[in-house]
Amino acid sequence: MNKREFLKSAAAVSSFALLPNAAWAFQNGKRLRTAHIGVGNMGADDLNAIASHSSVDVVALCDVDSVNLAKAHKLHPGARVFFDYRAMLDEMGDEIDAVVVSTPDHTHAPASLMAMEMNKPVYCQKPLTHYVDESRKMMQLAKEKNLVTQMGIQVHSFYDYRLATLLIQSGIIGKVHTVHAWSPKSWGYNGEEPQGEDPVPDQLDWNLWLGTSKERPYKEGYYHPGKWRRLLDYGCGTLGDMGVHIFDTPYNALNLDVPLTIKNECREPNGYGFPENNTVTYEFPGTEYTTKNLKWIWYDGPGMPPEHEDLKLPDSKGAGNQQKNGAEQKNDISLDAGVAGAGQLPDQGAMFIGKKGRLLLPHFMQLPKKIVKGKYVDISKEIAEVSKANNLGEPIRNYDTEGPKHYHQFVDACLGKGQTTAPFSYAGRLTETILLGVIAGRFPNQTLHWDAQSAKFSEDEANQFLGGDYREF
Repeated sequence: MNKREFLKSAAAVSSFALLPNAAWAFQNGKRLRTAHIGVGNMGADDLNAIASHSSVDVVALCDVDSVNLAKAHKLHPGARVFFDYRAMLDEMGDEIDAVVVSTPDHTHAPASLMAMEMNKPVYCQKPLTHYVDESRKMMQLAKEKNLVTQMGIQVHSFYDYRLATLLIQSGIIGKVHTVHAWSPKSWGYNGEEPQGEDPVPDQLDWNLWLGTSKERPYKEGYYHPGKWRRLLDYGCGTLGDMGVHIFDTPYNALNLDVPLTIKNECREPNGYGFPENNTVTYEFPGTEYTTKNLKWIWYDGPGMPPEHEDLKLPDSKGAGNQQKNGAEQKNDISLDAGVAGAGQLPDQGAMFIGKKGRLLLPHFMQLPKKIVKGKYVDISKEIAEVSKANNLGEPIRNYDTEGPKHYHQFVDACLGKGQTTAPFSYAGRLTETILLGVIAGRFPNQTLHWDAQSAKFSEDEANQFLGGDYREF
């Protein structure tokens, strides 16, 4: 089946009248039966977080790796196990109330669309899809079927990110004209495509791992487990991994839509892996929280971000070589919103540049900090006011307790209790923005122009990367 046929099939909507989101909850309205596609690595975390909700029964587990599957089944011995998500959904459709998709990126849409076509609420890991046209189709289908959906950006529900959103929207630094965001991670590969073939590990079904992507020989150390993010056919690079998390708060706070232009400064494409360093510049149409246009610059890879006037901190000589690593940050979490140490940028984060100052938002679990004329400004009063007005409560610095909140929000929404905050209607637009930057990496140093209405680039040669054919498997 080619991609067009698959997406057309997934878009077929049943003829019965649509019900409110809450009506997709399981018949007795008290418990939710969940099926999990991908239960290793991040999938194991997703499974544990969903299962920690007191109203969840895990009824099905699916993974192409038998070791991952065995570990998950040991924790949930009552669940049925599958290697192929298609068989799971076909055989257990009537016994499943919601589906969690935690696979490599290239399988997000095929698995999610199949579940959504069966009227199942879906929690899907970030980025929502591998291709732009998949993202639009998932938004469309979720809307047509009125499904509860949530993308796996857990920090979206954390105190600090919610606080930063409210502070920006309150006008704490005035209208924003520029955002810088960065991560020194390097989910890229500048080498050559490996030659030859290695034996497939006994525990792995390689055909099912490839799924709808093109046929490719297995090479140890390049794909499973964990290395696929670096490669064009399966992942979305650092931008698709950390970019989704770090873009999320500025994107949400500024009420952005998709960009007008995109430019990626990176190495020439090699047809196999993503560049190890990227500087992606977006231009967005203005919103009520920005100037007429907004400039957004993303940096990833070793040594990022570079020195920049906008990123200088009080008492610092520049941005370069002054970053704390992740372990140092976790051991140096400060609740002080007014005064900060020695002018060190967090190793990952975002900086909002507004007409009345700058706001630094570290990633993650640190309060935002305001900078005006090269000095930190105490915003404890503003934080207290915003927190009280929006019932944010006190900051919590425990990921083990904070992490499950985003998952539990999905479960509660499926059971008719509240709404999700990262539904596909939001997640699809954010993912589209991310993926446009990924595509721009195939045209280094060239400005691409995006038409949101037609979902096409003005540069026709770029449109071939908005989707791809699906392999029969």
